[in-house]
Amino acid sequence: MRNDNWLKLIDALGHFNIGKNFWFSLKTHDDDGSKIFNKDRMQYKYLKLIDDTAIMPSEADVNAKIQEIKDAETAVETKKASGKQKLLDLGLTEAEVKALIGA
Repeated sequence: MRNDNWLKLIDALGHFNIGKNFWFSLKTHDDDGSKIFNKDRMQYKYLKLIDDTAIMPSEADVNAKIQEIKDAETAVETKKASGKQKLLDLGLTEAEVKALIGA
């Protein structure tokens, strides 16, 4: 899992078990005792509960939340591009738009 994807995994997991800090961890070794390298272990299948009162969300729920986060990020970028184009269409220069919105 690429770095930005595992950050989205962590972000998505933050939407479950609200109010519980540190309710999950990522396994460092698989079931046969072999080390799971960091670049490989940032996946749902290596999640483990470390809080007995927490509930493990399903992989489908986590994936749906990750997609929701990605969709929200895309919507922000789309709206930003649309707003920039509208300002340009009104006659502002690229420099003026950049001064206004930093893009």
